[in-house]
Amino acid sequence: MNVEHIDIAIVGAGPAGLTAARIAARAGVRVALIDDNPRPGGQIWRQGPTLAPAAPLHQWLDETRACANLIVANGTKVAAAPGEQRLLIERDGAPLVLAYSKLILATGARERLLPFDGWTLPGVTGAGGLQALVKGGMPVRGERIVVAGSGPLLLAAADTARRHGARVVAVAEQAPPARVARFVASLALTPGKLAQAVRLGVACYRTGSVVVKAHGSACVEAVTIRSRGREETLEADRVACGYGLVPNATLALALGCSTDERDGSIHVDDAQRTSREHVLAAGECTGIGGMELARVEGAIAAHAALGIAADARLVRERDRWRAFARRVAHAFELGADARATPSPDTVLCRCEDVSIGEVAAHANWRDAKLQTRCGMGPCQGRICGEAAAVYFGWPRTAARPPFTPVRIDTLIAARESAETPVS
Repeated sequence: MNVEHIDIAIVGAGPAGLTAARIAARAGVRVALIDDNPRPGGQIWRQGPTLAPAAPLHQWLDETRACANLIVANGTKVAAAPGEQRLLIERDGAPLVLAYSKLILATGARERLLPFDGWTLPGVTGAGGLQALVKGGMPVRGERIVVAGSGPLLLAAADTARRHGARVVAVAEQAPPARVARFVASLALTPGKLAQAVRLGVACYRTGSVVVKAHGSACVEAVTIRSRGREETLEADRVACGYGLVPNATLALALGCSTDERDGSIHVDDAQRTSREHVLAAGECTGIGGMELARVEGAIAAHAALGIAADARLVRERDRWRAFARRVAHAFELGADARATPSPDTVLCRCEDVSIGEVAAHANWRDAKLQTRCGMGPCQGRICGEAAAVYFGWPRTAARPPFTPVRIDTLIAARESAETPVS
């Protein structure tokens, strides 16, 4: 089995991972930047056929192009963590083991999708999912779109769709008006975020509102929104609904890193070190905080991996953006309407076609998986498991390897690599 030796392995090519990779590569060590997307940038700087690299990403590409010690592995999946300081990856359809001295997890976050009646209809996506699809080249010109859920991502998704020719019918935010108003007022503390909010603002933004049903036969035709006890049905061709983000800590859990029981974020110290020796973490996987926080955490993690103390300026900047993240979390905390369990017939696990009623009949997540196969499909419970945590209060559990669908020969390599000593 081929084993590649790396000084610093970085998983995730979003703002945190890119920042860490640049700093580590400049120090002259051998760096591998691993990401499952076809191009670097993550969700925030996602490139596409009709979307040129954002300015910060363009600068990163220019600055790292000549770094022969930096391996950028796009379109690469992390399948397992077979043994101490090893990752089994699949690149170009072939398995490879990376043996690392230090590992930086910059795995970002994923959308929290909460089921509602009709959410499996074609045309229903997450809010961030819509943004990714549009950036990837999906045409939406002339479509009527309802964006719903919670958090600042709704405005960003609506703006992306609108700039590509869609008609945004409504942006339905579950947070109550008073909390949203206080959050907007607090943006004076971060002028850049205030300017961004003004730029993204839409006239059809409504607070205290949740989607309760998507209507249609072959695809979405309309959506019903409940606002303060009253329901309204709007014609729509597409519904994008996401209730904020949750840290993507699958690999961290597999490595044995300590995580927060409340939101699943990876515990880190002041130097971005996790509870596991040789493993650091930065960005949204350590808590949802936005691009600015991710970049500064990536810088601090890179310095720690290199054995260098971060300067006080970086620490102050991180503390500033962490304070902003706490304000966001408070403003858009899920309320009772968003947490309300849909009808028992509503599908919870789309992979295995298991309803909420079937899952609710069991005492815990383990029993539900054993009796219904909920959470045992391709997504390994990343979607339905988070919904179950919201609806039933069940703790989040680690996904078992392989962490993502891979080829059979990669699965075979997982066993072989666990038995191969690192030389």
